[in-house]
Amino acid sequence: MSLIFFDTETTGNGDKDRLCQLAVKERYVDEPLVNALYKPPVPISIESMAIHHITEKMVAARPLFTDAPEYASVKDLFESAETIGVAHNAAFDLAMLGREGITPRRTVCTYKVAYALDPDDTLPNYRLQYLRYLLDLDVEAEAHDAWGDVLVLEALFERLLARMLERHGTEDAALEAMLTISARPLLFTTIRFGKYAGKRLEEVAKTDSSYLEWLLKQKKENPVSEVDWIYTLEHYLGDKIKV
Repeated sequence: MSLIFFDTETTGNGDKDRLCQLAVKERYVDEPLVNALYKPPVPISIESMAIHHITEKMVAARPLFTDAPEYASVKDLFESAETIGVAHNAAFDLAMLGREGITPRRTVCTYKVAYALDPDDTLPNYRLQYLRYLLDLDVEAEAHDAWGDVLVLEALFERLLARMLERHGTEDAALEAMLTISARPLLFTTIRFGKYAGKRLEEVAKTDSSYLEWLLKQKKENPVSEVDWIYTLEHYLGDKIKV
């Protein structure tokens, strides 16, 4: 079995956006399996440049990811039954890989595992960099760079795995539990944005279901990366959903 950590930087977060950087690291190995920029087939949005600082000029001479010499080996690695991929908010990165013709077989989402380990929903958010500093992860890494995020991701995974080991006894059992958590959609309990930030979704469903209906419509514009929110909103709206 091979455990690999991966992250993408992208042209944006819409359903037509593509990756422009990929980093992949094997567990316990310091050197990257992949850490490269690629020329995407769609323009990089200014909003995305402002986050990851990858410009059109930087990728102009780079190959498309699917034309890169490492593409075939990366595809084989991700699609092997012996590989477990690890990503934070994995649905987003999996969607990006899917647009490049890669469908990973097994994936652990550290976002979902962190959420599952906080059953009372006490943390204000579960973003990678927030958890990095909350848990005092000792990592020297640049945020919003795919390789830097992979280094933080590995440290976070090890911390979460240690918690899961306390529950499940062996690493194999802990990993299976993490895979099970990662395979199912999250059911959020609290809204952390907008006019109802901090409110319980159950309460908002009773007092202002039209807001949740509007939010559901927004989330459905990016159905691949918003699976958890779509599942959550449909759960709380129930038969109030307008067909």
